[in-house]
Amino acid sequence: MNPSHVIPARRCRLATAVALLLAVPVLHAQEASTLDAVQVTAQRKVENIQDVPVSITSVDAEKLELYGSGGADIRFLSARVPSLNIESSYGRAFPRFYIRGLGNTDFDLNASQPVSLVYDEVVQESPLLKGFPLFDLERVEVLRGPQGTLFGRNTPAGVVKFESVRPSREFGGYAKLGLGSDEMVNFEGAVGGALGQRWSARLSALYQRRDDWVDNTLDGAPNEGFEGYDESAVRVQFLYEGDAFEALLNLHRRDLNGTARLFRANIIQPGTNDLVPGFDREKVSLDGVNFSDLETWGANARLRWDFDGLVLHSISGYETAESLNRGDIDGGYGAVFLPDSGPGVIPFASESADGLPDHEQLTQEFRLESDNDGPFNWQAGLFWFREDITIHGFNYDSLAPGNPQAGFAVQQQENTAWAVFASGEYDATDRLKLRGGLRYTRDKKDFAAQVVEGAPFGAPVGGPYRVHTDANDVSWDASVVYAVDEDVNLYARVAKGFRAPSIQGRLLFADPGAPNGGVTTADSEEVISWEAGIKADLWDRRARLGFNLFRYTVDDQQIIAVGGGSNIATLLNADRTVGQGFELDLEAYLADQLLVTLGSSYNDTEIRDDTLAVAPCAACTVTDPLDASGRALIDGNPLPQAPEWVHNLSARYGVPLAGGELYFLTDWAYRSEVNFFLYESREFRGKSSLEGGLRIGYLWNQGDQEVALFGRNITDQERIVGAIDFNNLTGFLNEPRTWGVEFRTRF
Repeated sequence: MNPSHVIPARRCRLATAVALLLAVPVLHAQEASTLDAVQVTAQRKVENIQDVPVSITSVDAEKLELYGSGGADIRFLSARVPSLNIESSYGRAFPRFYIRGLGNTDFDLNASQPVSLVYDEVVQESPLLKGFPLFDLERVEVLRGPQGTLFGRNTPAGVVKFESVRPSREFGGYAKLGLGSDEMVNFEGAVGGALGQRWSARLSALYQRRDDWVDNTLDGAPNEGFEGYDESAVRVQFLYEGDAFEALLNLHRRDLNGTARLFRANIIQPGTNDLVPGFDREKVSLDGVNFSDLETWGANARLRWDFDGLVLHSISGYETAESLNRGDIDGGYGAVFLPDSGPGVIPFASESADGLPDHEQLTQEFRLESDNDGPFNWQAGLFWFREDITIHGFNYDSLAPGNPQAGFAVQQQENTAWAVFASGEYDATDRLKLRGGLRYTRDKKDFAAQVVEGAPFGAPVGGPYRVHTDANDVSWDASVVYAVDEDVNLYARVAKGFRAPSIQGRLLFADPGAPNGGVTTADSEEVISWEAGIKADLWDRRARLGFNLFRYTVDDQQIIAVGGGSNIATLLNADRTVGQGFELDLEAYLADQLLVTLGSSYNDTEIRDDTLAVAPCAACTVTDPLDASGRALIDGNPLPQAPEWVHNLSARYGVPLAGGELYFLTDWAYRSEVNFFLYESREFRGKSSLEGGLRIGYLWNQGDQEVALFGRNITDQERIVGAIDFNNLTGFLNEPRTWGVEFRTRF
């Protein structure tokens, strides 16, 4: 592949020029600070990020502290890493990840995603596990492109990897308390140290709450306000360090109580993607019940044995979740009788809930790796995965007193998968390193769904409707790294990724005449990705640059068609999808006390399927051509929730003051327009977004004590970030501006 064909050459020159121009002032800095090496585990071992032939962004603890100042959940990483977008129609409970445009907009609790989330070496498969709060972390690594060889489980788009701070023998910890607008409280802390000659431990905890900041203007409604939450999480780790054996044990739990995603009917001005005139984000008029309850907990054991020239790893994981999430999906049906504050005409009422009463995930990995000083090193292993889930779907009649139940369906699925994998690296010369790997995966699913109580607009009572899938695949990757000198590496990589078949059974929203009760299946998808780039430490390590070009093709991409006039969710396979672009990571000291980081990415995605058509909305202005049945032809459309441009910028400036340091820290994240659905329309296209944060703080006692003022979304930007494809223009919004003060101490 010739990388110059990936995107127009002028865009490559522009990106390179921007990077160089921003870094040039470093040449003139006098006695500037230098950047520490960034250690990552993207290849399942500790390496300098500059030596790894993968497009990676590592987010350190200080950045995570900045982004999470306002009590935000994991979605705060969205657009703050090149090519990364995160959104949710569940609020804090169910984040959906997209890397290089590849993701899954499916809102079913059985949905699989092509971006894998790995927390302390254990994959979090259920979408409800992926929102575990970020606290007491050493770093977050975002790996772009297929990672199927070493991580395996549904990684054709990439991996978001979290590493908790490990226990140490030295006693220490921290405590942090933030207070802010809307009665926000944000506490987190950790304490740890030695328990004996061989054992040490670390206890970490988080508590967050915020009052409702949206008022319900409908008299007598079940909820008086919305958007508040109460969340807590805890993690305890025990570390045993023997002469040739190490054991790291981890227990963790999360509890979330709050309101579900707030849907607002008819907030989009017809024929545009503007909010309707006079829109007030602090008021709604809803007649339905709204809440979100989630409890997850898990445990894992990471064991390591050191032999002569070999290291054996065992990683055992257990995760479980229980949840119930209920929302007024139509956005306020009963409020049509309030002309001053109601949402306008809504064709039909819809209030629903999804519950996960039973969930269990078990994983086991054994990995053997060489440990020698020779030119060739390798890893090989076995992986086993099992997940059992039960999903309850409910519908309610919000027009009847008490919002009684009017529909109930059950989904059950058993998913078992196993894999065998191997990878190796060879130092062909002092400057040239070759890497490659293979993974064989076998994935089986047994699915059954039935309608116990029929909803007025869904499938009638019936079932069970059964589906069995059995798929296997060989994923692989090959890469080369060439060291131009000790500070500059060139690399190229080609990789194949795979996602096993998916099954969808939202029967309460299925066509009454649909085959198999409305249960649909999408076949396996496969990705081939090409990537080439440069990683460099510049100007005596005062600047660090990463830049790459990429192109990928997806065969039989799994997509979900939702909504339309009958509000049906259907799994489909697109014949082919193509994506291409570039990514830039730059970090530089422009002066001794001024550190600037810049991230940028361009993603051009296109669905290529001449015959694929989906049901469009009835209340919006569709711009795609329609087939004879009135369905929208989506050939040539970009993927949903896939912005072409993502930029992020941060700057930290410190001033020595009174034996401490006064610092100013700001960050900005931009993403361009996005489609909310597979088809294109004027209304369901999210505007470009630019959100900024600010933190002004004072550090003293060698940085162990800190007080800071912070603001998130400081311009109070108001954007529609997602929609519900009913017969009305229902959308949901980004978080409003928050302000606060934070105190922190380390000991």
